[in-house]
Amino acid sequence: MTAASRRQFLGSALATVLAKAAPGEHPLEGIRRENIRITDVRVTLLSYELPPDKQWMTADILVWKTDAVLVEVLTDKGITGIGESSPYGGPERIKQFIESFVRPALLGRNPFDVEHLAGAWAGPRVHQIPWAGVDAALWDIIGKAKGRSVWNLLAAGTAPDPHLRIYASGGVEYAWYKRPEDLIEEAVRHKENGYTAFKFRIGTDWKRAGMTAARFIPWLEKLRAAVGPAMDLMLEGNMRLTLEEALDLCPVLEQFRFLWFEEPVPQRAEGAVERHIQINRALPRVMVSGGEQLATRSEFKEWIDRDAYDIVQPDANTTGLTEAWHIARMAHLKGKPCCPHNWHGGLTTMANAALVAAIPNRLVLELNQTFNPLKEEVFKEPLVVRKGYMDLPDKPGFGVELAPDLPRKFPCLPGTYYKPNPAMA
Repeated sequence: MTAASRRQFLGSALATVLAKAAPGEHPLEGIRRENIRITDVRVTLLSYELPPDKQWMTADILVWKTDAVLVEVLTDKGITGIGESSPYGGPERIKQFIESFVRPALLGRNPFDVEHLAGAWAGPRVHQIPWAGVDAALWDIIGKAKGRSVWNLLAAGTAPDPHLRIYASGGVEYAWYKRPEDLIEEAVRHKENGYTAFKFRIGTDWKRAGMTAARFIPWLEKLRAAVGPAMDLMLEGNMRLTLEEALDLCPVLEQFRFLWFEEPVPQRAEGAVERHIQINRALPRVMVSGGEQLATRSEFKEWIDRDAYDIVQPDANTTGLTEAWHIARMAHLKGKPCCPHNWHGGLTTMANAALVAAIPNRLVLELNQTFNPLKEEVFKEPLVVRKGYMDLPDKPGFGVELAPDLPRKFPCLPGTYYKPNPAMA
Protein backbone atom coordinates (compact mmCIF):
# COMPACT_ATOMS: atom_id res chain seq x y z
CA MET A 1 0.00 0.00 0.00
CA THR A 2 1.52 3.31 -1.00
CA ALA A 3 1.16 6.43 1.10
CA ALA A 4 -2.50 7.42 1.07
CA SER A 5 -4.01 10.84 1.60
CA ARG A 6 -6.59 11.29 4.30
CA ARG A 7 -9.11 12.49 1.73
CA GLN A 8 -8.48 9.51 -0.56
CA PHE A 9 -8.69 7.01 2.27
CA LEU A 10 -11.87 8.35 3.81
CA GLY A 11 -13.41 8.70 0.40
CA SER A 12 -12.79 5.17 -0.84
CA ALA A 13 -11.75 2.23 1.34
CA LEU A 14 -13.42 3.42 4.52
CA ALA A 15 -16.53 4.51 2.69
CA THR A 16 -16.91 0.92 1.48
CA VAL A 17 -16.86 -0.58 4.96
CA LEU A 18 -19.10 2.20 6.27
CA ALA A 19 -21.71 1.19 3.75
CA LYS A 20 -21.50 -2.50 4.67
CA ALA A 21 -21.41 -2.26 8.48
CA ALA A 22 -24.39 -2.35 10.82
CA PRO A 23 -23.34 0.07 13.59
CA GLY A 24 -26.12 -0.81 16.01
CA GLU A 25 -25.28 -4.47 16.44
CA HIS A 26 -23.54 -5.59 19.64
CA PRO A 27 -21.05 -8.50 19.56
CA LEU A 28 -23.16 -10.59 21.96
CA GLU A 29 -26.49 -9.84 20.32
CA GLY A 30 -28.09 -13.18 19.46
CA ILE A 31 -25.38 -15.18 21.26
CA ARG A 32 -26.90 -17.71 23.67
CA ARG A 33 -25.52 -17.39 27.18
CA GLU A 34 -23.87 -20.33 28.86
CA ASN A 35 -24.32 -21.17 32.53
CA ILE A 36 -20.75 -20.55 33.65
CA ARG A 37 -19.37 -18.90 36.77
CA ILE A 38 -16.07 -17.25 37.69
CA THR A 39 -14.22 -19.07 40.46
CA ASP A 40 -10.94 -17.17 40.63
CA VAL A 41 -8.87 -14.33 39.17
CA ARG A 42 -5.09 -14.66 39.17
CA VAL A 43 -2.40 -12.12 38.32
CA THR A 44 1.16 -13.12 37.41
CA LEU A 45 3.86 -10.51 36.92
CA LEU A 46 6.55 -11.29 34.36
CA SER A 47 9.77 -9.40 33.60
CA TYR A 48 12.87 -9.61 31.46
CA GLU A 49 16.02 -7.58 32.02
CA LEU A 50 17.27 -6.26 28.70
CA PRO A 51 20.95 -6.78 27.86
CA PRO A 52 22.82 -3.45 27.72
CA ASP A 53 22.97 -3.55 23.92
CA LYS A 54 19.18 -4.11 23.71
CA GLN A 55 18.09 -1.31 26.03
CA TRP A 56 16.24 1.49 24.28
CA MET A 57 15.91 5.20 24.87
CA THR A 58 13.62 8.13 24.39
CA ALA A 59 13.65 11.70 25.69
CA ASP A 60 15.99 11.49 28.73
CA ILE A 61 15.20 7.95 29.92
CA LEU A 62 16.71 4.52 29.33
CA VAL A 63 14.45 1.43 29.35
CA TRP A 64 16.26 -1.42 31.14
CA LYS A 65 13.55 -4.09 31.39
CA THR A 66 10.26 -5.18 29.90
CA ASP A 67 7.21 -6.31 31.91
CA ALA A 68 3.97 -8.20 31.36
CA VAL A 69 0.90 -8.40 33.59
CA LEU A 70 -0.75 -11.76 32.89
CA VAL A 71 -4.36 -12.02 34.06
CA GLU A 72 -6.12 -15.40 34.22
CA VAL A 73 -9.83 -15.82 34.97
CA LEU A 74 -10.89 -19.34 36.03
CA THR A 75 -14.41 -20.80 35.81
CA ASP A 76 -16.44 -23.69 37.17
CA LYS A 77 -16.51 -25.27 33.68
CA GLY A 78 -12.76 -25.68 33.53
CA ILE A 79 -12.35 -22.83 31.03
CA THR A 80 -9.61 -20.31 31.77
CA GLY A 81 -9.41 -16.98 29.99
CA ILE A 82 -6.21 -14.95 29.59
CA GLY A 83 -5.58 -11.23 29.16
CA GLU A 84 -3.13 -8.48 30.00
CA SER A 85 -3.29 -5.12 31.75
CA SER A 86 -0.87 -2.47 30.51
CA PRO A 87 2.44 -2.61 32.42
CA TYR A 88 2.43 1.19 32.14
CA GLY A 89 -0.15 1.10 34.94
CA GLY A 90 2.51 -0.25 37.32
CA PRO A 91 2.59 -4.06 37.61
CA GLU A 92 2.62 -4.23 41.42
CA ARG A 93 -0.18 -1.68 41.71
CA ILE A 94 -2.28 -3.50 39.09
CA LYS A 95 -1.88 -6.83 40.89
CA GLN A 96 -2.90 -5.32 44.22
CA PHE A 97 -5.94 -3.57 42.73
CA ILE A 98 -7.21 -6.69 40.95
CA GLU A 99 -6.74 -8.89 43.99
CA SER A 100 -8.27 -6.37 46.41
CA PHE A 101 -11.18 -5.04 44.35
CA VAL A 102 -11.79 -6.75 40.99
CA ARG A 103 -11.50 -10.38 42.10
CA PRO A 104 -14.02 -10.13 44.98
CA ALA A 105 -16.48 -8.36 42.68
CA LEU A 106 -16.25 -11.08 40.00
CA LEU A 107 -16.44 -14.29 42.01
CA GLY A 108 -19.61 -16.15 41.10
CA ARG A 109 -20.40 -13.85 38.16
CA ASN A 110 -21.08 -14.98 34.59
CA PRO A 111 -18.40 -13.96 32.03
CA PHE A 112 -21.19 -13.35 29.49
CA ASP A 113 -22.06 -10.24 31.53
CA VAL A 114 -18.83 -8.66 30.29
CA GLU A 115 -20.58 -5.53 28.98
CA HIS A 116 -22.27 -4.87 32.32
CA LEU A 117 -19.14 -5.72 34.29
CA ALA A 118 -16.94 -3.51 32.09
CA GLY A 119 -19.21 -0.54 32.76
CA ALA A 120 -18.64 -0.89 36.48
CA TRP A 121 -14.96 -0.03 36.04
CA ALA A 122 -15.18 2.57 33.26
CA GLY A 123 -13.69 5.82 34.45
CA PRO A 124 -10.26 6.77 35.84
CA ARG A 125 -7.32 5.25 34.01
CA VAL A 126 -5.98 3.90 37.31
CA HIS A 127 -9.08 1.68 37.52
CA GLN A 128 -9.47 1.00 33.81
CA ILE A 129 -5.99 -0.45 33.30
CA PRO A 130 -6.29 -3.22 35.91
CA TRP A 131 -9.75 -4.09 34.59
CA ALA A 132 -8.48 -4.28 30.98
CA GLY A 133 -6.67 -7.59 31.49
CA VAL A 134 -9.73 -9.13 33.14
CA ASP A 135 -11.95 -7.85 30.33
CA ALA A 136 -9.83 -9.57 27.68
CA ALA A 137 -9.86 -12.79 29.71
CA LEU A 138 -13.67 -12.72 29.83
CA TRP A 139 -13.84 -12.46 26.04
CA ASP A 140 -11.40 -15.37 25.81
CA ILE A 141 -13.75 -17.42 28.02
CA ILE A 142 -16.80 -16.47 25.95
CA GLY A 143 -15.05 -17.45 22.73
CA LYS A 144 -13.93 -20.77 24.17
CA ALA A 145 -17.41 -21.49 25.57
CA LYS A 146 -19.02 -20.81 22.16
CA GLY A 147 -16.30 -22.41 20.04
CA ARG A 148 -15.61 -19.12 18.23
CA SER A 149 -12.64 -16.81 17.92
CA VAL A 150 -12.79 -13.49 19.73
CA TRP A 151 -12.22 -11.63 16.47
CA ASN A 152 -15.20 -13.44 14.96
CA LEU A 153 -17.41 -12.57 17.95
CA LEU A 154 -16.40 -8.90 17.91
CA ALA A 155 -17.09 -8.52 14.18
CA ALA A 156 -20.69 -7.46 14.73
CA GLY A 157 -22.34 -6.39 11.49
CA THR A 158 -19.19 -6.46 9.38
CA ALA A 159 -16.94 -9.03 7.72
CA PRO A 160 -13.84 -9.72 9.85
CA ASP A 161 -10.37 -9.94 8.34
CA PRO A 162 -7.79 -11.93 10.35
CA HIS A 163 -5.08 -11.21 7.75
CA LEU A 164 -3.64 -8.07 9.35
CA ARG A 165 -1.24 -5.59 7.83
CA ILE A 166 1.40 -4.84 10.49
CA TYR A 167 3.54 -1.75 10.77
CA ALA A 168 6.97 -1.74 12.36
CA SER A 169 6.95 0.56 15.37
CA GLY A 170 10.36 1.67 16.55
CA GLY A 171 12.64 4.63 16.26
CA VAL A 172 13.91 4.29 19.84
CA GLU A 173 17.26 2.72 18.99
CA TYR A 174 18.97 5.94 17.91
CA ALA A 175 20.26 8.90 19.90
CA TRP A 176 21.10 12.44 18.87
CA TYR A 177 24.27 12.27 21.00
CA LYS A 178 25.64 9.26 19.06
CA ARG A 179 25.03 7.73 15.64
CA PRO A 180 21.68 9.26 14.63
CA GLU A 181 22.23 7.30 11.41
CA ASP A 182 20.88 4.31 13.34
CA LEU A 183 17.38 5.63 12.57
CA ILE A 184 17.95 5.32 8.82
CA GLU A 185 19.52 1.88 9.16
CA GLU A 186 16.60 0.68 11.26
CA ALA A 187 14.05 1.83 8.69
CA VAL A 188 15.88 0.03 5.90
CA ARG A 189 16.11 -3.12 8.01
CA HIS A 190 12.34 -3.18 8.56
CA LYS A 191 11.75 -2.72 4.85
CA GLU A 192 14.11 -5.59 4.07
CA ASN A 193 12.18 -7.72 6.58
CA GLY A 194 8.98 -7.22 4.60
CA TYR A 195 7.26 -4.38 6.45
CA THR A 196 5.52 -1.80 4.29
CA ALA A 197 5.12 0.83 7.02
CA PHE A 198 7.38 2.24 9.74
CA LYS A 199 6.65 4.53 12.68
CA PHE A 200 9.48 6.25 14.54
CA ARG A 201 9.88 8.65 17.46
CA ILE A 202 11.66 11.99 17.66
CA GLY A 203 14.62 10.58 19.54
CA THR A 204 16.45 11.62 22.68
CA ASP A 205 15.88 14.97 24.38
CA TRP A 206 16.04 17.78 21.84
CA LYS A 207 17.08 20.57 24.19
CA ARG A 208 20.21 18.83 25.42
CA ALA A 209 21.19 17.84 21.88
CA GLY A 210 20.49 21.27 20.41
CA MET A 211 17.88 19.74 18.12
CA THR A 212 15.26 21.88 16.44
CA ALA A 213 12.57 21.29 13.85
CA ALA A 214 14.91 22.79 11.24
CA ARG A 215 17.69 20.33 12.17
CA PHE A 216 15.23 17.42 12.28
CA ILE A 217 13.83 18.00 8.80
CA PRO A 218 16.93 16.78 6.87
CA TRP A 219 16.63 13.45 8.71
CA LEU A 220 13.05 13.12 7.50
CA GLU A 221 14.31 13.69 3.97
CA LYS A 222 17.09 11.10 4.39
CA LEU A 223 14.61 8.60 5.78
CA ARG A 224 12.18 8.99 2.90
CA ALA A 225 15.00 8.69 0.37
CA ALA A 226 16.32 5.54 2.08
CA VAL A 227 13.03 3.59 2.07
CA GLY A 228 11.60 4.95 -1.18
CA PRO A 229 8.17 6.43 -1.97
CA ALA A 230 6.08 3.28 -1.47
CA MET A 231 6.73 2.67 2.23
CA ASP A 232 4.31 4.35 4.61
CA LEU A 233 6.02 6.50 7.25
CA MET A 234 4.49 7.76 10.48
CA LEU A 235 6.03 10.21 12.95
CA GLU A 236 5.34 9.84 16.69
CA GLY A 237 5.83 13.05 18.64
CA ASN A 238 5.28 11.44 22.06
CA MET A 239 3.54 14.71 23.04
CA ARG A 240 6.99 16.34 23.31
CA LEU A 241 6.83 19.03 20.62
CA THR A 242 5.66 22.59 20.98
CA LEU A 243 2.87 23.80 18.71
CA GLU A 244 5.38 25.89 16.77
CA GLU A 245 7.70 22.92 16.23
CA ALA A 246 4.81 20.72 15.12
CA LEU A 247 3.58 23.32 12.65
CA ASP A 248 7.11 23.73 11.28
CA LEU A 249 7.16 19.99 10.53
CA CYS A 250 3.73 19.86 8.88
CA PRO A 251 4.74 21.06 5.37
CA VAL A 252 7.61 18.57 5.30
CA LEU A 253 5.41 15.66 6.40
CA GLU A 254 3.07 16.66 3.56
CA GLN A 255 5.96 16.90 1.09
CA PHE A 256 7.29 13.45 1.97
CA ARG A 257 3.78 11.95 2.04
CA PHE A 258 3.71 10.67 5.60
CA LEU A 259 0.67 8.62 6.54
CA TRP A 260 0.09 10.19 9.94
CA PHE A 261 1.48 12.50 12.63
CA GLU A 262 0.92 10.95 16.07
CA GLU A 263 0.40 12.87 19.31
CA PRO A 264 2.56 15.82 18.26
CA VAL A 265 1.92 18.02 21.32
CA PRO A 266 0.88 17.44 24.96
CA GLN A 267 -2.58 15.93 25.24
CA ARG A 268 -3.53 16.83 28.81
CA ALA A 269 -2.58 20.51 28.74
CA GLU A 270 -5.23 23.20 28.59
CA GLY A 271 -6.14 23.95 24.97
CA ALA A 272 -4.78 20.62 23.73
CA VAL A 273 -7.80 19.87 21.53
CA GLU A 274 -7.55 23.27 19.86
CA ARG A 275 -3.84 22.81 19.21
CA HIS A 276 -4.45 19.42 17.60
CA ILE A 277 -7.18 20.95 15.43
CA GLN A 278 -4.74 23.64 14.32
CA ILE A 279 -2.14 21.02 13.41
CA ASN A 280 -4.77 18.98 11.61
CA ARG A 281 -5.78 21.96 9.49
CA ALA A 282 -2.14 22.39 8.48
CA LEU A 283 -2.13 18.81 7.14
CA PRO A 284 -4.54 18.40 4.22
CA ARG A 285 -3.09 14.99 3.31
CA VAL A 286 -1.40 13.62 6.44
CA MET A 287 -3.67 12.30 9.20
CA VAL A 288 -3.39 13.22 12.89
CA SER A 289 -3.63 10.35 15.36
CA GLY A 290 -3.65 9.83 19.11
CA GLY A 291 -5.40 8.61 22.21
CA GLU A 292 -3.22 5.90 23.73
CA GLN A 293 -3.52 7.51 27.16
CA LEU A 294 -7.29 7.93 27.02
CA ALA A 295 -9.28 5.24 28.81
CA THR A 296 -12.96 5.59 27.87
CA ARG A 297 -15.20 6.48 24.96
CA SER A 298 -16.31 9.63 26.82
CA GLU A 299 -12.70 10.83 26.85
CA PHE A 300 -12.38 10.18 23.11
CA LYS A 301 -15.66 11.84 22.17
CA GLU A 302 -14.55 15.48 21.95
CA TRP A 303 -11.39 14.55 20.05
CA ILE A 304 -13.46 12.65 17.52
CA ASP A 305 -16.37 15.08 17.23
CA ARG A 306 -14.14 18.13 16.77
CA ASP A 307 -11.79 16.45 14.28
CA ALA A 308 -8.76 16.79 16.54
CA TYR A 309 -7.96 13.19 15.62
CA ASP A 310 -8.34 11.58 12.20
CA ILE A 311 -7.28 8.21 13.66
CA VAL A 312 -8.12 6.96 17.16
CA GLN A 313 -5.56 4.83 19.00
CA PRO A 314 -7.05 3.16 22.06
CA ASP A 315 -5.16 0.24 23.56
CA ALA A 316 -7.12 -2.82 24.65
CA ASN A 317 -4.75 -3.37 27.57
CA THR A 318 -5.57 0.13 28.83
CA THR A 319 -9.23 0.63 27.94
CA GLY A 320 -10.27 -3.01 28.00
CA LEU A 321 -11.35 -4.84 24.87
CA THR A 322 -15.03 -4.00 25.42
CA GLU A 323 -14.40 -0.26 25.69
CA ALA A 324 -11.92 -0.33 22.79
CA TRP A 325 -14.63 -1.93 20.62
CA HIS A 326 -17.03 0.90 21.51
CA ILE A 327 -14.37 3.55 20.84
CA ALA A 328 -13.62 2.00 17.45
CA ARG A 329 -17.33 1.89 16.61
CA MET A 330 -17.79 5.52 17.70
CA ALA A 331 -14.91 6.57 15.42
CA HIS A 332 -16.35 4.45 12.62
CA LEU A 333 -19.63 6.37 12.76
CA LYS A 334 -17.62 9.56 12.16
CA GLY A 335 -15.69 8.02 9.26
CA LYS A 336 -12.40 7.67 11.14
CA PRO A 337 -10.05 4.65 11.27
CA CYS A 338 -9.02 2.93 14.48
CA CYS A 339 -5.37 1.84 14.74
CA PRO A 340 -4.76 0.68 18.33
CA HIS A 341 -1.68 1.55 20.28
CA ASN A 342 0.11 -1.79 20.68
CA TRP A 343 3.53 -1.45 22.22
CA HIS A 344 4.13 -4.22 24.75
CA GLY A 345 4.36 -8.00 24.42
CA GLY A 346 2.42 -10.87 22.91
CA LEU A 347 -0.44 -10.72 25.40
CA THR A 348 -1.13 -7.13 24.38
CA THR A 349 -0.93 -7.95 20.67
CA MET A 350 -3.31 -10.88 21.23
CA ALA A 351 -6.16 -8.55 22.27
CA ASN A 352 -5.44 -5.62 19.95
CA ALA A 353 -5.07 -7.92 16.94
CA ALA A 354 -8.50 -9.44 17.63
CA LEU A 355 -9.95 -5.93 17.78
CA VAL A 356 -8.39 -4.85 14.48
CA ALA A 357 -9.49 -8.04 12.72
CA ALA A 358 -13.07 -7.41 13.85
CA ILE A 359 -13.71 -3.70 13.31
CA PRO A 360 -14.85 -2.23 9.99
CA ASN A 361 -12.55 0.81 10.24
CA ARG A 362 -9.33 -1.17 10.51
CA LEU A 363 -6.21 0.12 8.76
CA VAL A 364 -3.00 -1.34 10.26
CA LEU A 365 -1.79 -2.81 13.55
CA GLU A 366 1.25 -1.58 15.44
CA LEU A 367 3.97 -4.03 16.49
CA ASN A 368 6.76 -3.04 18.85
CA GLN A 369 10.18 -3.68 17.29
CA THR A 370 12.31 -3.41 20.42
CA PHE A 371 13.94 -6.60 21.70
CA ASN A 372 11.40 -8.32 23.97
CA PRO A 373 11.14 -12.10 24.52
CA LEU A 374 7.72 -11.49 26.10
CA LYS A 375 6.41 -10.90 22.58
CA GLU A 376 6.92 -14.45 21.33
CA GLU A 377 7.89 -16.66 24.25
CA VAL A 378 4.70 -16.29 26.31
CA PHE A 379 2.80 -18.57 23.88
CA LYS A 380 3.32 -22.17 22.80
CA GLU A 381 2.72 -20.99 19.23
CA PRO A 382 3.52 -17.29 18.95
CA LEU A 383 1.77 -14.75 16.76
CA VAL A 384 4.26 -14.07 13.97
CA VAL A 385 4.65 -11.59 11.13
CA ARG A 386 5.43 -12.82 7.64
CA LYS A 387 6.11 -10.33 4.87
CA GLY A 388 4.47 -7.53 6.82
CA TYR A 389 1.28 -9.45 7.71
CA MET A 390 0.01 -11.42 10.69
CA ASP A 391 -2.61 -14.16 10.33
CA LEU A 392 -4.70 -14.77 13.43
CA PRO A 393 -5.69 -18.34 14.35
CA ASP A 394 -9.33 -19.25 13.78
CA LYS A 395 -9.64 -21.10 17.07
CA PRO A 396 -11.91 -20.61 20.11
CA GLY A 397 -11.10 -17.55 22.20
CA PHE A 398 -7.89 -15.80 21.26
CA GLY A 399 -6.62 -19.09 19.85
CA VAL A 400 -3.35 -19.12 21.78
CA GLU A 401 -2.02 -21.14 24.72
CA LEU A 402 0.42 -19.97 27.36
CA ALA A 403 3.88 -21.48 27.35
CA PRO A 404 4.80 -23.49 30.47
CA ASP A 405 6.85 -22.22 33.43
CA LEU A 406 6.49 -18.51 32.61
CA PRO A 407 7.04 -17.27 36.20
CA ARG A 408 10.25 -19.30 36.43
CA LYS A 409 11.49 -18.19 33.02
CA PHE A 410 10.54 -14.53 33.45
CA PRO A 411 10.61 -13.74 37.20
CA CYS A 412 9.22 -10.39 38.23
CA LEU A 413 11.74 -7.55 38.61
CA PRO A 414 10.28 -4.88 40.91
CA GLY A 415 10.43 -1.19 40.13
CA THR A 416 9.86 1.01 37.13
CA TYR A 417 10.93 -0.10 33.66
CA TYR A 418 13.01 3.02 33.07
CA LYS A 419 15.82 4.97 34.68
CA PRO A 420 17.59 8.23 33.88
CA ASN A 421 19.77 7.91 30.81
CA PRO A 422 23.33 8.12 32.20
CA ALA A 423 24.60 9.39 28.84
CA MET A 424 22.51 12.52 29.34
CA ALA A 425 23.36 13.23 32.96
